[in-house]
Amino acid sequence: MIYAVWLPLLMPFLAVPVARRGAEQLPPRAAAWALTALALVLALSSTAALGTLALAGALRLPFVARAAHLSPRLLGGGSPATVPAATLAALALTGLGALVLDRTRCHLRELRTAHRQFHSGASAGDLCVRRDDRPEAYALPGRPGRIVVTTGMLRALSAGEREVLFAHERAHLTGRHHVFLAATELAVALHPALRGLRAPLSYALERWADESAAQATGDRALTARAVGRAALAARAAGSSARPRLSLTATAGPVPRRVTALLNTPAPAARLLPGSLACLLLACVAVSATAALDAATDLHAGIEVAQGEQGHAAFGDGD
Repeated sequence: MIYAVWLPLLMPFLAVPVARRGAEQLPPRAAAWALTALALVLALSSTAALGTLALAGALRLPFVARAAHLSPRLLGGGSPATVPAATLAALALTGLGALVLDRTRCHLRELRTAHRQFHSGASAGDLCVRRDDRPEAYALPGRPGRIVVTTGMLRALSAGEREVLFAHERAHLTGRHHVFLAATELAVALHPALRGLRAPLSYALERWADESAAQATGDRALTARAVGRAALAARAAGSSARPRLSLTATAGPVPRRVTALLNTPAPAARLLPGSLACLLLACVAVSATAALDAATDLHAGIEVAQGEQGHAAFGDGD
């Protein structure tokens, strides 16, 4: 168990570079789903591995063994590294848990603050216009979700380009793209090596919304021009204070997105090359299987130790 349990902790270092390369060869929607699922599986597997390590060490503490009715023979087994590794795992789990809670509170606070700003803007349906000279537009998740746009951004675009912008941000809301971001942020908090998936996921989500806007307007050239002009206007105005779980048409590598819009769209059935797909599936399978195997091995050891303790107690009674 002590050896298998390390695999889920190390696997993200191999899987992330492969996933970044593979995501570039997938359609945007498929890439977003694949990256998010990969991040969650690897993060949950590594967290389970840490939990297994911590529990394996805790069971070797005398008072824990007595409380769990374990045989003292279990205390003498295992690798010499078990207790130090368990201590580090317990500290890591405590820190990661605190980090997840802190980030969750920050995201919720940002969303509540942003929604309170609607009182200072004009709203119509899912559209909220704020009086602000800074060019800005983003999709704000919530109940209900909103498309937030400033008067400065409206002045920077033509009527047709505004429709593209609204269609882009509406695609973020209807596609619930903030859930993909939130899930990946959770995964990054649980395993920092997964932060390398943030950029490709953000790009995939923006490309997904770009394609949705192009389909809604029926004009890929207009969509590309609207994305480019909105990004130039926002970049000239500097960084904004929008919530981190919001999405905007001005994010990511805009030149790449514009080029993709102006090119012929890739076939929907395009698949990831077999070698990369097999490697990614192997990473996921090994990570999840190793975590499950370590947990199963520990559970079996606990059952044996409890059985031995029960037999010992029965013998004492005789």
